[in-house]
Amino acid sequence: MAYLLGVDIGTGGARALLIREDGLPVASATSEYPLYQPYPQWAEQEPADWWKGAVEAVRAVLAQSGVAPDAIRALGLSGQMHGVVLLDDAHKVLRRSIIWADQRSQAQCDWITERIGAQRLIERTSNPALTGFSAPKLLWVRDNEPGVFEQTRKCLLPKDYIRFRLTGEFATEVSDASGTSLFDVQGRDWAWDMVDGLGLDRDLLPPAFESPVVSGRLSRSAAEETGLPVGLPVVGGGGDQAAGAVGNGIVETGIVSSTIGTSGVVFAFTDAPRRDDKGRLQTFCHAVPGKWHVMGVTQGAGLSLRWFRDNFGEAETATARWLGTDPYDLLSREAERAPLGCEGLLWLPYLMGERAPVLDAEARGLLFGVTARHDRAMVVRAIMEGVVYSLRDSLDIMREEMQVPVTQVRASGGGARSPLWRQMQADVFGVETITLHVTEGPAYGVALLAAVGAGLYDTVAEACAATIKPMDVQQPDPAHKAIYDQYYQVYTSLYPALKERFHQVAGLVRQYQ
Repeated sequence: MAYLLGVDIGTGGARALLIREDGLPVASATSEYPLYQPYPQWAEQEPADWWKGAVEAVRAVLAQSGVAPDAIRALGLSGQMHGVVLLDDAHKVLRRSIIWADQRSQAQCDWITERIGAQRLIERTSNPALTGFSAPKLLWVRDNEPGVFEQTRKCLLPKDYIRFRLTGEFATEVSDASGTSLFDVQGRDWAWDMVDGLGLDRDLLPPAFESPVVSGRLSRSAAEETGLPVGLPVVGGGGDQAAGAVGNGIVETGIVSSTIGTSGVVFAFTDAPRRDDKGRLQTFCHAVPGKWHVMGVTQGAGLSLRWFRDNFGEAETATARWLGTDPYDLLSREAERAPLGCEGLLWLPYLMGERAPVLDAEARGLLFGVTARHDRAMVVRAIMEGVVYSLRDSLDIMREEMQVPVTQVRASGGGARSPLWRQMQADVFGVETITLHVTEGPAYGVALLAAVGAGLYDTVAEACAATIKPMDVQQPDPAHKAIYDQYYQVYTSLYPALKERFHQVAGLVRQYQ
C-alpha cells in the first residue's frame, strides 16, 4: 500500500495528514502557532513558527500511524495565500511575514492601480490590487522599511517557504501565485510586464509550476528534522482554497464549495477564466491543470465566532476543556436555542476589513438591531447567520451576473462540523448543501495532488472520483429561505449606509493610535 502526505500551513496552525492511495485517512496532527497584530488591521506571523509547526505535525503523524517513511510516495503542500516571506542573499528571513488578513497596504494598492491602470490591471492579472494580495505588501515594505527591502533577494509565499526548507528549491505553483497581483492568470505564468512596471526585480520571484508537478525532493537536512525519507518528491501543491477545493471534489462545473475557516470562501470551478470586471470576486488558476476558479472571500468568517469565543466565551471554553469537547460545539448548541433571524439582530463580519464583494480595508464589524430582549444565544446565532449572508453576497454575483451554474454546495472547514451552520447555508443559499466523508480540506487536497504527481492517478479528476464520497445532505427549507431572504435584504443595505462612518472611525484610530 502506498501512502501520501499533505501538509497545510494554515493561519491557526500547521496540519499534516497521511492518507492511503485509495484516499482513506490514516493519521493527522496539528501544531498551533501565534498570530501577531501590533496595530489594528495588521496581521503577521513568524515563518520559523510555520516550519516548527510543520515539523511537529509531520513527526506526530509518523508516530501515530506507524507507517514506514519509505512507504510514503510523495508530499503535497498547501497554505494560507498572499503572505510575503522575504529572504536575504543568505536565504535568511528578514522580517515577520505580512499575511493575508493584513490591511495596511491600501496606499500601495492605490499606487499600483494608478501606475498600471485599473482596467489593464484586471486584464493582466484578472483581479484588482487588493490589500490582501502579495504585491501591495511587498511594496509596503519597500515604502516603509527600505532597509529590509534593499536586502531582499527572494519573495516567497507561506507554503513555498516550507517547500524551500524541505527541498532547498525556490518554486511556487499557479493557484497560489494567482493571488500576488503579479501573475497572468489567463496565461498561467508570471506577468513580467507587471513586475517590470512596478519596478521590481524579476529574480525576486520563483518559477511557477502546475500543482501536481514535482517541484523538488526532500533534502538530507529536512529528512533528519522531519523523519521523512531523503529524496521524497514534493509536488507544487496549492493555495489553501484551490487545495481545499480539490479535497472537496470541486473539479467539475456546477459544484461549489463553501468553506468556513478563519476566513470564509465560496469557490466555483470553471473550464475557462471568467472575470468579474468590477473586481468584486477573484479569478485564479485552479490546482487542476488547465482549469480556473472564481471565488469570493469573507475575511472574518470563522474569525467572527473565534472573536466571540476569545472575548466572551470563557464559560464555554472552560466547560469544553472539562468535557473534552470543542467550545465551538457548545456555542453552536447555544445558538440553536435562538429563533431564525434572531428577532432582527444582524452581524457584519468585517473584523479585518472586507475583500468580497465589498472591497474595503476600512470596513468594520457591526452588531445591528440590539434590543433588551436579545441574549447570548441570539448574538451567537446572529454571528453565524451574518457569516452566511456574507458568503451569499459572493455566491449571488457568481450565479446571477457571471452565469456560473450552481447545482450543489459542498460545505467544508470548521464551520461544516456544525449541523446548524450547514443548514443555514442550505437555507440562505437556497441550494442543496452536502458534506463529504472526509473533512480535511486543503491537506487532503494536496495529498491527492501528490498522488497524481507520484503517478498513482493520471489526473486530478480521476483521483477525486476514486477517493471522495458525499455523505450528509441538507436540503433548503423554503419557509426558512423566505425569512432569510428578507433579513438578507436588510443585511446588504447596512454597509452602503455606514461606509462613510467606517472610514471616519478608521481615520480617528490612525490619528490617536
